Amino acid sequence: MSKDLQDQNKNNEEVDLLVLFNYLGDKINKFFAFVVKLIISIFSVFIYAVRAFINNIKVIALVVVISGFAGFLLEKTRTKKYDSAMLVRTHFGSKYQLSTNINYYNALIESEDYNTLASIFEIHEDTIAKVVNFEMAMGPETENERIREYDQFVSSIDSVRAQDINYDDFILNRDIYSGNLFEIRVESTKRDIFKNLETGINKSFKNIYSIEQMGKRDSMIVIKRKNILTSIQQIDSLKKVYIRVIENESENTKANLSFSDGFPLKQEKSETKEYQLLDKEIKLRDELRTLEEEKLEENVFYDVISSFQVVGNEVKYWYEKYTVVFPMLGFLLLCLLFMLNKFTVYVKNYEA
Repeated sequence: MSKDLQDQNKNNEEVDLLVLFNYLGDKINKFFAFVVKLIISIFSVFIYAVRAFINNIKVIALVVVISGFAGFLLEKTRTKKYDSAMLVRTHFGSKYQLSTNINYYNALIESEDYNTLASIFEIHEDTIAKVVNFEMAMGPETENERIREYDQFVSSIDSVRAQDINYDDFILNRDIYSGNLFEIRVESTKRDIFKNLETGINKSFKNIYSIEQMGKRDSMIVIKRKNILTSIQQIDSLKKVYIRVIENESENTKANLSFSDGFPLKQEKSETKEYQLLDKEIKLRDELRTLEEEKLEENVFYDVISSFQVVGNEVKYWYEKYTVVFPMLGFLLLCLLFMLNKFTVYVKNYEA
């Protein structure tokens, strides 16, 4: 009885495997059939498109030539544009005022208020009317500068929060105000206007906030300098005391008394800290020098790294290359009309 039961279980397992294999084989066949059908469909579409292209080659060539010639004429007659860039490093938060003024200049250009622009840049109204727009972007940075910015950012926030922000996230989420190096780009229809704009650009940095920031920095430097000088004076006073102590001990040593039994009587030397005082004085003078260097290095609201060129570079955007763009648009328009025509014929001949 048990042998019959085992044989029956074995037959059932064989049937299950056979059903599974048939199911898998059917799915594989359907998959390959779908792939073959897809390849044939893509090939058919390609052949259909090539045939339509060949049948209408004369019309396509005519449209491409005419649109290319029209684009060539438009390129020759359009007003040329030129640009130049100025690289600056801002201090005391003046970058915010710079950004505000750049937007203001563009608003004046858009409203064609050239009279106000002329008074700002101190040039003739007809000259400033040649300016197309102003742009402000982050300046070029090295990897070391990015790392230094990241270190400054991490040190300025809570240590627990800083663990959740890695270097890549910081670089990815930076905005234009993250750094202090900026590129000011001007686009104009006049090629040699850019040097005349520097006077107005130089006015774009100074504001009340920046003046207050510089004043606070200068006041802090004065206080720190006064404290350092006081500490240096105290060290000098201690040095003089130690010198007097050493001199007195030197005189007392000469007057040492010796008893007849041969035991000398000497005064023990006082413990002085001349080396520690000297080391502390050197550190304080280094801090004083650093303060003076900071005031000299950042004594203005901005530094000009590179100024505008005397003659600007011609601007050529890809969408303004009409000899290429017009033929492509003409060809796409023909394709659209062809598909629309075929769709119209299909709808007319369609029978539900």
